Amino acid sequence: MNRPPVRYRIITAAVLTIAALYFLVPVYWLIVSSTKSSADLFGTFGFWFAADPHPIDHLVDVLTYDHGIYARWFANSLLYAGIGAVSATLLSAAAGYALAKFPFRGREAVFNLVLAGVLIPGTALALPLYFLFSEMGLSNTYWAVLIPSVVSPFGVYLCRIYAAAAVPDSLLEAARLDGAGEARIFAGLGLRLMTPALVTVFLFQFVHIWNNYFLPLVMLSDSDLYPIQLGLTSWTGYADRQPVLYQYTVGGALLSVVPLMVLMTVLQRYWRTGLTEGGVKA
Repeated sequence: MNRPPVRYRIITAAVLTIAALYFLVPVYWLIVSSTKSSADLFGTFGFWFAADPHPIDHLVDVLTYDHGIYARWFANSLLYAGIGAVSATLLSAAAGYALAKFPFRGREAVFNLVLAGVLIPGTALALPLYFLFSEMGLSNTYWAVLIPSVVSPFGVYLCRIYAAAAVPDSLLEAARLDGAGEARIFAGLGLRLMTPALVTVFLFQFVHIWNNYFLPLVMLSDSDLYPIQLGLTSWTGYADRQPVLYQYTVGGALLSVVPLMVLMTVLQRYWRTGLTEGGVKA
């Protein structure tokens, strides 16, 4: 196999290097800034460490400030993102599998409605959802954030496309001839064959819920229910009167990216496995 010309490889490496720097420089800034006091944040060079760094002490201060409210926000974010992402993944898998493998009248119309849902931004639905949940008496509760998070039109779309390509009809017919029910076929065969798509949906939905700011802002008024993003914003609102909150906000932002980094590291092998299997089948 012929290798591409050297100039193309150089251009590709340069573009990838620029992209990596674009994403990694903010993380580096967070790591550096988390070692500084509030005074050092504004009085020293932003991309180098303070003369006397105390990163562990600063992070402990973040976790213990105001009776450990940050730890509660962190737990709330894990609850919202964890339960919401798992539920959205299972719901998307079931809906996508059904749309791909069960012919019924109006199937394409339903799929077109799902595609329309992909095009609607979540911020446009926040206020209607707030009025709906207020009428139901569920505003300012965990349910006000959890229930909207279990719906992922993009997840349904991706699962339908992947199920149509990765789940052979012949395999399903063989399972039916062996006496397996549809629920068992879906749980035993469909979900296993759709694993790369399910991991993708889970990660996308987890990151979306974890970083979601506007929906909790509209739905929640009790600070004990806040996720991390909303809690850190509330700290910045008081930072003019309590400058130490600038440093706490930076430290809290650094801690907030740790779960996303761990998930990407742990789950990326499923993507590689899925791509490899697809290459072998081809």
